[in-house]
Amino acid sequence: MNELLQKAYLAGVERVAAWADLLDAINVYPVADGDTGRNLSISLSPLRAAGGNREKLIRQLLLAARGNSGNIASRFFSSFYQCDSIAEMAGRAREGRESAWSAVSDPRPGTMLTLFDALAAAIPAAGVIGREEAQAIISRLEKAVHETAELLPKLKKAGVVDAGALGMYIFFEGFFCALAGQADACRPLTEVFKNRLRLADSFREDCETGYCVDFVVRGRNISPAELAKLTGEQESVVIIPEGDLYKIHLHTADREKVRAEVARLGVMQSWEDDNLGEQIKEFMSGRTEQKLHLLTDAAGSLTREDAKKYGITLLASYINLEDKCLPETQLQPREVYAAMRQGVPVSTSQASVYERHQFYESALSRFEKVLYLCVGSVFTGNYHVAVGWKKKHDADDRFTVIDTGAASGRLGTIVLGVARYLAAAGDAEKTIAFARAAVNKCEEYVFLDKLEYLARGGRLSKTSAFFGDMLKMKPVVSPQPEGAKKVGVVRHQEDQIKMAKEKLAAVLHKDSRAIIMLEYSDNLEFVEGTMKKMVAKLYPKAEIIVQPLSLTSGVHMGPGTWAVAFLPMQLPS
Repeated sequence: MNELLQKAYLAGVERVAAWADLLDAINVYPVADGDTGRNLSISLSPLRAAGGNREKLIRQLLLAARGNSGNIASRFFSSFYQCDSIAEMAGRAREGRESAWSAVSDPRPGTMLTLFDALAAAIPAAGVIGREEAQAIISRLEKAVHETAELLPKLKKAGVVDAGALGMYIFFEGFFCALAGQADACRPLTEVFKNRLRLADSFREDCETGYCVDFVVRGRNISPAELAKLTGEQESVVIIPEGDLYKIHLHTADREKVRAEVARLGVMQSWEDDNLGEQIKEFMSGRTEQKLHLLTDAAGSLTREDAKKYGITLLASYINLEDKCLPETQLQPREVYAAMRQGVPVSTSQASVYERHQFYESALSRFEKVLYLCVGSVFTGNYHVAVGWKKKHDADDRFTVIDTGAASGRLGTIVLGVARYLAAAGDAEKTIAFARAAVNKCEEYVFLDKLEYLARGGRLSKTSAFFGDMLKMKPVVSPQPEGAKKVGVVRHQEDQIKMAKEKLAAVLHKDSRAIIMLEYSDNLEFVEGTMKKMVAKLYPKAEIIVQPLSLTSGVHMGPGTWAVAFLPMQLPS
């Protein structure tokens, strides 16, 4: 695969990641569970490594696929990715289109399948894609996305286009603009699709029960009759065979029955399920207007669930673990820390400047005002990238960027405090002023178990780490504007607890109203049990939150790390 194609795949994946929240917000078909953006972002993540071993990447697409949209997209790209050059693209698109349609038990026009039809017809057979050809393809895809709102009654009722089709449009607009040498030529989606990117106020979704299930089973020569028995009574079925692996997505009322039947067919390789009733309830309750939209970095020990609950956009860094390169919010911490304890190399990397720009554009095109509470500029280049983008694209001063000087729980606590204040005050300017004050008031203390992980990441000499661990030194650091400041060294966990109590007592009194965040790595039992109970007893009026330590921080600080961050709060009456 040539270098231009590799860059085009990367541009497509990065755009989907940046606009995932919008896709989630309009995801009503087949059920309004608000997860198409997340699922597509996860499912397409292997394409970040485009240009490597093709067979391996196609297998990774199969294993990564999540949800209805992700599994259909995975099937398409398993064929489309086979092209080595632009000359082969038209043929591979037709193959991918056939594969996608055949994978769905009840295929419907008006979904991303309609977009694949348009794509297969639009790519020129001549094998040349310049600016004119790219724009012609994108225009045809745009038309196909608009058509989805008329083809499916549910979409027409909701007043939106299909989220899966829009996700593929987002990918391929980035893809073809990159191929044509115009990576920055993508138009804002809110200009292209205008009023079809917001649910009608009258739209309601009936509550459903059951589960959205994704699993991979390994078995030789599983017959069509056996697959039909497994999936025949289920809904939204997608079946993808790949050698001796079968990737299956379905909606079921009885996940345990499905799991038992799968076990009889072969060896379960993976299993993921989501509660549809809970997802629909969360989706329908999250439709509120905001005076000010909050954007922040996932390095702040905030999760995707937090982002959905509070209406926050998270800009994630990436975790590189063996063959995976995923946003830190989409990996299971237990998997990362287990690998680290086994000596598996794990590292972090930032989102590209292009992807960050797409995030800013996405947020500013959807909301009147955006406040970006940025991870400290000493830790990443995010602040300077955002300020540079603002100078070129924010003539109306709608995008406020604050360098918090913080990371991990200190950043997360600031953001949650600002979210609480905004909900109470309902005023953008007052909230921004509160945010600036919170930056100065919030504190965090991070208690490391070992120094070896800092050494692995190059943040400490291996000799220093060796002698420190040999002497059982447990450093305590605090993220500050000038960097991670060492504020102490202790020898035992009891000393860590004592120091945490002292730091809290220096700022808070018994009746303080504060947000106190307790963070864990692979030691949830200790933090949820010992620390939370102790802190709750000391500060009964404080809001105590237990959060996973951001994986960006956790990868550098290692298993066994825990932390406490706190912010005194005074909400407007």
